[in-house]
Amino acid sequence: MDRAAAERTLDQLWSAGRAFLGCRYAIMGGAMSWVSERHLVAAISNAGGFGVIATGSMSPDLLRQEIKGTQALTKQPFGVNLITMHPDLLALVDVCIAEKVGHVVLAGGIPPGDAVKKVKDAGIKLVCFTPALSLGKRLVRMGADALVIEGMEAGGHIGPVSTSVLAQEILPAIRDVPVFVAGGIGRGEAILSYLEMGAAGVQLGTRFVCATESIAHPNFKKAFIRAAARDAVPTVQLDPRFPVIPVRALVNKGTERFLDKQREMIGRVERGEIELKPAQLEIEHFWAGALRRAVIDGDVESGSIMAGQSVGMVNSEQSTADIIAELIDQAFGALTSRARAGAA
Repeated sequence: MDRAAAERTLDQLWSAGRAFLGCRYAIMGGAMSWVSERHLVAAISNAGGFGVIATGSMSPDLLRQEIKGTQALTKQPFGVNLITMHPDLLALVDVCIAEKVGHVVLAGGIPPGDAVKKVKDAGIKLVCFTPALSLGKRLVRMGADALVIEGMEAGGHIGPVSTSVLAQEILPAIRDVPVFVAGGIGRGEAILSYLEMGAAGVQLGTRFVCATESIAHPNFKKAFIRAAARDAVPTVQLDPRFPVIPVRALVNKGTERFLDKQREMIGRVERGEIELKPAQLEIEHFWAGALRRAVIDGDVESGSIMAGQSVGMVNSEQSTADIIAELIDQAFGALTSRARAGAA
């Protein structure tokens, strides 16, 4: 199999994902708070992938500025990731509608019906995350136009099931909408394997953190380049009364401080100084400030270095275009090697 034949095969495998996203390669950029802003998002889209703005806790005005800033850097399609728990979720959706965003990703929980209706009525393509087959089917019934399944190998907030298990459970069962696979993907051979299992495309986050277009602080990028897969571990929950969502990050003093924060809140609840729910929110909010300190300020000692296990495959700073080209070359290489082996 020559490269042209390999390209045709790959194009066929992710044709549904390419058509849905409207891009050359069905590779979505994971929405990483403080990292997935206009420069990286535009670079991914300009390189043939599909960039996604991470809204995080942005206000509607800030999101409007970020969308306009991204549009100034690329004419290619990109999406916006909105957190379902955001207090101004509907206003953020209104901004996406006004700025003619083509795809909205609702993440962080089951999307509220009014937000789904607003997105759908505007003709925007809706993408939702699912950690289980049953929820995936429910989201499709609610109106999701595509799904992302993300395994526990991913960075940031994670679920309990690995990418490979989720793919085996969900890909054969959901065929009526495109399904993108995420979590622990760092090479083109893995992309190819999930496409052959039935995925419409993939989503990568960690692999793009050290892109030259990424605004992440040099210290943050150095921490990624030095790290091995085993260095990215999930946080520990100290008390079942405080069911915090695990966060995968590189171990540092910030990890220890998160444990201290849990101990502090547990003690305050037991002393009657604070109610359970506000205490749990304080624990969750710990990560917002800690992540910014690491990504923007470069405090990789006490900040949060959220990273997926594919961090061990990040070995240098590269342009986004080179990262995507490398992934595609690896997928082509796997296809041609297999063809040679079959012909032998």
